[in-house]
Amino acid sequence: MTSATTFDEETPLLPEQQKKKPTPLPWAQFSILLILQLAEPLTSQVIYPFLPQLIRDVGVTHGDETRVGYYVGLLQSIFFATQAITVLHWSRLSDHIGRKPVIMIGLFGLSLSMYCFGLSTTFWGAVLSRSLNGALNGNIGVLKSMIAEITDSTNLAQAYSYLPIAWSTGGTLGPMIGGFLSRPTERFPTVFGNSEFLKEHPYFLACAVPATFSAVAWLVTLTCLNETVATPSSVRLVVKNWLNKHNLALQSVSDGLDNKPSATGGLTSSKKDAPLPLKKVLNSRVLISALNYACLALVDISSRAIQPVFFSTPVELGGLGLAPHHIGKILSIYGLLNGFIQIFCFAKTHARFGTKRVYQAGIASSLLVFISFPIINYIARTAGETHLLVWLAVAFHVVVSIFINFSYGCVFIYITASSPNRASLGTVNGIAQFGVSIVRAIGPATANSLFSVSIDPARHYLGGNLVYWAMTGLTMFALLAGSYLPKKLWGPEDDSEEES
Repeated sequence: MTSATTFDEETPLLPEQQKKKPTPLPWAQFSILLILQLAEPLTSQVIYPFLPQLIRDVGVTHGDETRVGYYVGLLQSIFFATQAITVLHWSRLSDHIGRKPVIMIGLFGLSLSMYCFGLSTTFWGAVLSRSLNGALNGNIGVLKSMIAEITDSTNLAQAYSYLPIAWSTGGTLGPMIGGFLSRPTERFPTVFGNSEFLKEHPYFLACAVPATFSAVAWLVTLTCLNETVATPSSVRLVVKNWLNKHNLALQSVSDGLDNKPSATGGLTSSKKDAPLPLKKVLNSRVLISALNYACLALVDISSRAIQPVFFSTPVELGGLGLAPHHIGKILSIYGLLNGFIQIFCFAKTHARFGTKRVYQAGIASSLLVFISFPIINYIARTAGETHLLVWLAVAFHVVVSIFINFSYGCVFIYITASSPNRASLGTVNGIAQFGVSIVRAIGPATANSLFSVSIDPARHYLGGNLVYWAMTGLTMFALLAGSYLPKKLWGPEDDSEEES
């Protein structure tokens, strides 16, 4: 006898259910996922305060200050370029072998690559380390899939409101560690002054902290994290299939599985709830969600890429001329404020104004961010670098920079709602992350190259403000893309409309 109520795996995951009582979050597993999310912002942002100085140290610019931005952008972009090549494969692989093994591979990659980055003494050694970091790390989409799988339509928005805890903590601690522990023999001569190793590798100590955290997170995943894929197939079967077909299109793997209950009591395997072929996953709503995620990420990463270079560039060339530890303090304050505002304001703001309005408002706030860059430099030129007005302008810049993060929670909700079935959620997140990785590979290099061109005394396009005009145009395009998002989340009726 069948149950009176069945769950249709072919329906989207987030139908609007305004009257249903919210389900309590599964805090035991959700807390572990928040901890695992911390590994990526730690490893990605720890290098930001000292990266411009590292570029100067390795001598690749040959003393040309205007070229620092080019090489900083390249190192920021190379991670996302290699991630773009592999992230969809990792996400699709997690639909078949399970989320947990892929997450463990990603954490191993983060740890190994960060140790290597700290040991790098040449520019190309740093490039190789960052490439390894991106290629082995497929966690960002997989962790989002797990969050969607342990929640439902009534508490997913609440879960996404807590995600900034991990990202803001990483955004706070990463720059703080990078700025505080870089070049320790110079900053703390009484403690590290006799260490020849740290003199030769002045950034190893800063990189070793997030690398060690990722190693500890690997152990936490191994011992405490529960698998959320109902019936993962064996790695041996997946590898055999890959060798036969020379790709990771693994739709046929599920066909040969026996129907058996999951160890976690989840759904059983069948063609109905198996991962869908890639062509069926690529429907219009998935593409709209992925496009908006990519536009959001491009605007955000461009701003974040310019920030440390702007803060470290001499005032006379268009920046603020700050030392790495001061940059680390500013970025840490940003991360701390971001965490508080997101945690206490996002859920209420989302409930009050709706997903689309909050998303669009977050994008629009970037216009004020880009305008504030030349204003800060102008005040520093006219009033002096240490004048109170300079720091008030920096404070305004930091606070306004926070609100674009509201858009992330909104776009994650749209991406989850767009998935045609639960078993394909990893693939949907992989598609979205593929596009984001591409734009994040392009964004930092392009933004910093434009910054370098803008401040070049021989060119000085638009008074040194070419990069800010370009970023303003990019923000307007992102707002246009956001207009295609529906005010109401996609529901089952959207499936029937697309199939008819």
